Amino acid sequence: MHELAFPLLVGLILVALAFDFLNGLHDAANSIATVVATRLLGPVQAVAFAAFFNFAAYFLTLGFPELHKVAETIGKGLIDKDLVTPGVVFGALVGAMFWNVVTWLKGIPSSSSHALVGGIVGAGVAHAGFTGIQWTGLNKTLIAIVLSPLLGMLLAMLIMLISSWAFARASNRVAEKSFRALHLVSSAAYSISHGLNDAQKTMGIITVLLYSTGYLSGEFHVPHWVAIACYIAIALGTLSGGWKIIETMGSRITKLSQHQGFSASMGGSIMVFTASLLGIPVSTTHTITGSIIGAGTARRASAVRWGVAQNVIAAWVITIPASAAVGALFYGLTTLF
Repeated sequence: MHELAFPLLVGLILVALAFDFLNGLHDAANSIATVVATRLLGPVQAVAFAAFFNFAAYFLTLGFPELHKVAETIGKGLIDKDLVTPGVVFGALVGAMFWNVVTWLKGIPSSSSHALVGGIVGAGVAHAGFTGIQWTGLNKTLIAIVLSPLLGMLLAMLIMLISSWAFARASNRVAEKSFRALHLVSSAAYSISHGLNDAQKTMGIITVLLYSTGYLSGEFHVPHWVAIACYIAIALGTLSGGWKIIETMGSRITKLSQHQGFSASMGGSIMVFTASLLGIPVSTTHTITGSIIGAGTARRASAVRWGVAQNVIAAWVITIPASAAVGALFYGLTTLF
């Protein structure tokens, strides 16, 4: 157990909530990419829509508390919870936030989730060496980096195929009207899944901080006030928008119809909900990008701007090592004081 004065504890919790806010700001594009690209909603309407459903995920967890497994993976599944110190938490958060800000300014849809994973691992290794790594949790997260966009792509293509067959005999007017309504529902589902998976990452950080400093009694669990604070923070971040990334996600990768927008957001939401049930902190950015590519490819491969997609993938590859290096650096700075 590591002693920490209460004002410093509050300060670190506020830094964690700032990361959560930045996560929402950075990932606003994930939730609304398809509805903006198809002009189903205007950008301001879409951001408010996504923020509302990000927070709605909180009410879903009241009925299904088992959906909070991701917080446990982040809190104790990457680095041994008994080795975590306030310095490790600080290094992890600053490493992740630094990478988020750099990619946000450049308009690159990198992963806030994996920036945080990198920050935790980097700061944890700097503190305790490689023996502190929980390889089971880290390995399933690393595998999800590869699988989440691929499965999102395949799901979107499958949904395109099934829905095309289902509406084969419908008139263009009926099909378009139906897909607009379905797209709105699937976008809401994706926003809920985004809030559910991403808010838990900050819950895990705050919970392990409370645990390691003796402010959390009993078994490792997410206190109710931590959960609601994290859902509020990510919803407010989403409400603030992330316009540069919205442009990349919504229009530069491929042009979408309502049918494709529905297929992409539905495929993405199925993938992220499944990951949350399994306790895997996936990247909503990876998943929806893969789903958009899948929906575009289902029309024709040339519809996807593969050069943009390649740049996005390159950012994914360097996210964990870059944020791990920064996390280790900032952990090192805390040892000087």
